[in-house]
Amino acid sequence: MIQQPITEEMANFNEILTFILGAVFIVLIFTLAYAYLKPHQLHKRRLLSTLLLKATYLFYLLVLLLVVYFSALVKGGLIEVFPDIEFFAFLIVLFIPNIGILARKLGHFSKKRESYNWFFTVVNLLSAFAILVMFFIG
Repeated sequence: MIQQPITEEMANFNEILTFILGAVFIVLIFTLAYAYLKPHQLHKRRLLSTLLLKATYLFYLLVLLLVVYFSALVKGGLIEVFPDIEFFAFLIVLFIPNIGILARKLGHFSKKRESYNWFFTVVNLLSAFAILVMFFIG
């Protein structure tokens, strides 16, 4: 069997497939997060703080997914975009809002839920801003 060299069309196909799979991944992760958070179901007593917490988390997640997508596929990888200490800052910004959104259901925070929601609303906004600043400046 004769092996043919990879042509330019095949290289373009692999690149296009990677871009499409990345976009599908973003939609899938965002859909799962939306289904988990259920932003359309709000708490009666903490309406505004719950809405803002969920909305800012979804905004943060969208920014994070888009930055990872463009870093990986357009700019050559996360290490290229976030070198040295910025990568560790990126990891911190990656985990803190996710831990905050998952820990909100713990019984420890039930009496302090209003202030918890406001705190992590600010954390989500600052995290999204930090990711954008590191992406565009770095």
